[in-house]
This record gives sequence, structure tokens and C-alpha cells, in this order.
Amino acid sequence: MSSIRMKTELSQVVDALVDRKAVDPVVLDLRGLCTATDYFVIVSGTSDAHVRGMADHLVTALAPAGLKPHHVEGLAQGRWVLLDYVDFVVHVFHPELRDFYQLERLWGDAPVVAAGEAGGTAGGAGGAGGAGGAKG
Repeated sequence: MSSIRMKTELSQVVDALVDRKAVDPVVLDLRGLCTATDYFVIVSGTSDAHVRGMADHLVTALAPAGLKPHHVEGLAQGRWVLLDYVDFVVHVFHPELRDFYQLERLWGDAPVVAAGEAGGTAGGAGGAGGAGGAKG
């Protein structure tokens, strides 16, 4: 996938999640660190219902662009929803689970990129948004 297209898609992801009041969005660039993924988009919700609502909204918001998740896990429970779009994976967490699993710490070698920088060269801490993805 082209860098420009990936940048656009990650921006759409972050925008859709922020539109639904996502908390602490982060985009991790996993290229070169993991063969299964390019980016992780990690956000938190404030409740199980908020987590489910953000995940549902994201699927609906990306569909007109032809983006459909290859795999979805955790939607019914709303504690940790994983949306696998192949080139990027979106993790929508309940705050307690995000603190427990600490994906940002686990993937600490991955550069954090702002949505506008995703798909470009490795960058430092991002600005308003974050996204991450997986390729599978």
C-alpha cells in the first residue's frame, strides 16, 4: 500500500475515533519490528458501552471508503475491541485493560507517529492522534 494511502486511512481512523471522544489516541509504527503488522491504533473509551460505540462507529465510518475489517474480536464484551484491517490494527480499550496490557510499553521500540505522519518516516511523539496497524 502506498504511503499516501496509508496516511489517509490512518487519518480517517483517528478522526472517526476522536469524533466519538476517544481518549489518548496513539499510532505506533511497527514496520520493521513485526512481520504481522504495520501500525497499531490504540485508544481508550470511558466505559464498555463507549468502547463498543467507538468500534461500531469506526466500522461504519470506514465502510464507504471500501475498508472493512478482516477480523473483529471483543465487540460483544466492550472491554477490548480489536479491529484487524490487515495493514493496521485498531485496539479500542476500556481504560483498566489498556493499563493492564500496556501495548505502548510492550511495543516501546515502535515510533509513535501522529496520524498525519503515519505512513511516512519514523517520527517522535505524535500530536493529536494515534493509530496503529497490523498486516496479517
